[in-house]
Amino acid sequence: MTADHTPAPAVLDVRDLSVRFRMRGGRDIAAVTDARFSVAPGECLALVGESGCGKSVLASALLGLLPANARTTGSAVLGGETDLLTAGERTLARTVRGRRIGLVPQSPAAHLTPVRTVRAQLEETLRELTGVRGAAAVREAAEKAAARASFPAGHLDRYPHELSGGLAQCAATALALIGDAPLLLADEPTTGLDRDLVERTVDELRRHTDEGRALLIITHDLAAAERIADRVAVMYAGRIVEIADAGPFFGTPGPRHPYARGLLDALPERDFTPVPGMPPELGALPDGCAFAARCARADARCTAERPAFEDRLACHHGLTGRTHSLVKEAADA
Repeated sequence: MTADHTPAPAVLDVRDLSVRFRMRGGRDIAAVTDARFSVAPGECLALVGESGCGKSVLASALLGLLPANARTTGSAVLGGETDLLTAGERTLARTVRGRRIGLVPQSPAAHLTPVRTVRAQLEETLRELTGVRGAAAVREAAEKAAARASFPAGHLDRYPHELSGGLAQCAATALALIGDAPLLLADEPTTGLDRDLVERTVDELRRHTDEGRALLIITHDLAAAERIADRVAVMYAGRIVEIADAGPFFGTPGPRHPYARGLLDALPERDFTPVPGMPPELGALPDGCAFAARCARADARCTAERPAFEDRLACHHGLTGRTHSLVKEAADA
């Protein structure tokens, strides 16, 4: 009998997810368009891109936290059974948030209860999600949860308004890790942290993943993404334009999409050359490629025809290491 090597089903499988906001006057904002990706057990997928590209809107859609003027289409299936986009608020609140999806929020101070200490919030979450009982046991578990997220024990009895932005971020991370949810959604989890704390935080998130859980990290910190990710999804103007394995993406041959290549070239430890121009307004996207106005390789086809997402890339002129070198040499000449 041969062993069954069928890969484990995805913890999260997103297909053609789109989010539109209906604004006053009937104008639509295309915040997310046809997002397609999956996250497997034991895998970290990093979703990267400039601020305002739709990353956090996508995260809010997965958790059912969009405002009333949002309309979603597509599917986002959790654990092969629950479509997060059609599940009701009762299901999301009672069985998904915190239990099956842990969230490290982008604005931790807004998610911490202002009238309760960090210790009290950790202890309440532990009792709810893990079933630990007894004052001494709960207290010990809370201190371990804080240490896991590098939150100092001496600050546990402080209220959220007494914390710095970095400490609030650590507190939110500690809360998200309790319960060891099958999927952790971390939205800019390193905001406000110094470099040492960034590395400690992403290393703990990586340990969480290495134990067989899935992690979707949304970040503009490419150094953190390189440290933690198995795969990278690049988002631009509401659309995922490239998905790649992290090793080749950050190393050789590098990204294939010119925008993704530009993000890496903008890093201080690389070329320190910013991507020229500004992204388009999500309410007035062009007919063709949204990056065309900023791309040195754009031609008439790029401005007229939106590239399909094929072979993990949405670009009419996908780069390789060699073609990028030739383009760069021509531009420098």
